[in-house]
Amino acid sequence: MASVIDERPAPRAQHLHYLDNLRIVMILMVVIHHAAQAYGPADWWYVKGDQHAPVLVTLSAVGGAFRMSLLFFVAAFFVPRAADHRGDWGFLRGRLKRLGIPFLVGSATIIPTLMYVYYREYRGYPSISFPRYYLDVFLGFGPRPAGWSGPIWPDLQFGHLWFIQNLLAFSALYLLFHWLGGLLRRARPITTPARLIRIPDNRSLVIFTLTLAAVVFLVRIWYPLDQWVPLFEFIQAEPARLAQYVAFFTAGVIAYRRDWLARLPRSTGYTWLAIGVALTAVLLWTGTDTQLFAPGGASWASAYWSVTETFLCVGLSLGLLTLFRDAFAGHNRLTRAMAASSYTIYIIHLPIVVALQFAFARAGLPTLATFAAVATLGMVISVAVAVTVRRLPGLRTVL
Repeated sequence: MASVIDERPAPRAQHLHYLDNLRIVMILMVVIHHAAQAYGPADWWYVKGDQHAPVLVTLSAVGGAFRMSLLFFVAAFFVPRAADHRGDWGFLRGRLKRLGIPFLVGSATIIPTLMYVYYREYRGYPSISFPRYYLDVFLGFGPRPAGWSGPIWPDLQFGHLWFIQNLLAFSALYLLFHWLGGLLRRARPITTPARLIRIPDNRSLVIFTLTLAAVVFLVRIWYPLDQWVPLFEFIQAEPARLAQYVAFFTAGVIAYRRDWLARLPRSTGYTWLAIGVALTAVLLWTGTDTQLFAPGGASWASAYWSVTETFLCVGLSLGLLTLFRDAFAGHNRLTRAMAASSYTIYIIHLPIVVALQFAFARAGLPTLATFAAVATLGMVISVAVAVTVRRLPGLRTVL
């Protein structure tokens, strides 16, 4: 793998604005997804209520099928260029600063604050101060309360910051493979197979998708969707989708080295976009039955959803990359500001969305209207706050 990733680097001087634009859309989709969490999926969430809309279950399932995988792909596409420019250690220091600091600060402030609000609103225990909650319940230094309702003990979790933590881990693994690949090439020249140099065609993409779906299904026999585990006792990971994230991160690195995005035929990209859109339409038509979205287990339903979700993931990801390359490569003052702040939007949006969900809880609006209001205001406020925060002295280099 190291030789495939690192042989014959392909430096690029141009800025790919269409990838910036795509990343903006994906980040805003994350905001929309979290806005829907209180009104659709049955997953644990920071806000509880009686409002529920089945269509939001389907939208969340479709978004969850590809959104984060595509973000890993886009992030990975820029990794080799940064590593080539800064050197391995310079790149690692930059990643630790850009990813590590926001992750640690956010994990120590944003997430425990949200969990404290949940503790006070829904758990029914006597009120305690935030410092006491932080030490006894969030970090788990105190005794476990009787009748603890979970979802885990202690409350220590990283929330949406898992993506930043996983991205940091993947970047470190890239450096490891880069180093190992250099050792192998110095010991013996390695020729990359021709099939890994040429642009993937429809046949190879089908084989890739089916293979990935099989791996996803096998993992979900033991680790269903929305079951998170602490890898190495610290890295928050969802095994049910980890294979997709690793595959797309690796594909992003190779796509940079082989210039796949610029060379990908429009016919291939739009064929897979059609597959993704068709599957989305079918799910929206029939997906009010939540049993379609089997979380896991050794069942035909789980196998069906593993295959469907993986074809959605590859189809929509490849299709959107092609569509944005061809139709949304322009930029203006607004898109430049949003692109520069997209990372900050991701970090700060969650408490904004949760606060809006609490604010609209007693507004008496229909469920979809409540969701639309939370999603719209969540995006607008998150963008405005992110652009403002990045102007503060010393934060631009981190955020």
